[in-house]
Amino acid sequence: MASPAKVAVVTGASRGIGRAVALRFAQNGYQVWALARTAAALKELGPGIRPLAVDVTQPKQLESALAALGREGPAPSVLVNNAGMALSAPLAKTTLEDFDRVMSLNVRAAFVLCQGLMPAMAKAGEGRVINIASTAALKGFKYTSAYCASKHALLGLTRSLAVEFASKGVTVNAVCPGWTDTDMLARSAEAISSATGRSKAQAVQALQDMNPMKRLTRPEEVADLCLFLASPAAATVTGAAYTMDGGESAA
Repeated sequence: MASPAKVAVVTGASRGIGRAVALRFAQNGYQVWALARTAAALKELGPGIRPLAVDVTQPKQLESALAALGREGPAPSVLVNNAGMALSAPLAKTTLEDFDRVMSLNVRAAFVLCQGLMPAMAKAGEGRVINIASTAALKGFKYTSAYCASKHALLGLTRSLAVEFASKGVTVNAVCPGWTDTDMLARSAEAISSATGRSKAQAVQALQDMNPMKRLTRPEEVADLCLFLASPAAATVTGAAYTMDGGESAA
């Protein structure tokens, strides 16, 4: 009898990095729970993927989602906390509402999902948690105080949980991409274009030029790294922050 497929949970799975991660895990035999705010956005992900509509910033919705994950099928052995948002504004124009909104999505949702799923992983003696952070978890960028604070917090959560669960067979790691070819980058380019008068193409080029390789990271490359971190080959890799920025943070 074939062993049951391992189960992965991916948040923010309707587009960008989350979509690429969900597809890559499904292609490699995982049963994937793909979480996004609307089921319609998850329709075309294909076989091996179970869509689950949930706004992870809403406690009641997240509670219901965790109940569904515990009720239907094997317990998840992989959690990829990808859902997130960026916010660019000077400190004086960053409201407390902005700050709370960024922290709720980028940090609190990941904390609640870890709290809900990691005990079962520990009981089973194996599990993988992969937090999609950013180079903004490793250094400061001007006009992004709330975003940088949230990603630094996510990396702190990663390291703390890595140590707490190290003896239980559960690893916790962060992936820290630089500028990646996603909708988020497109919105950033539009904001730069609006603020500077440069064309959108020129804005994208400026972002590419920030990394020594002079190119954007592809979502599929992030997905491949996540798949490695979930594999037996990464059994002793925990508490790490993997940069994927073409050497930007090393320069």
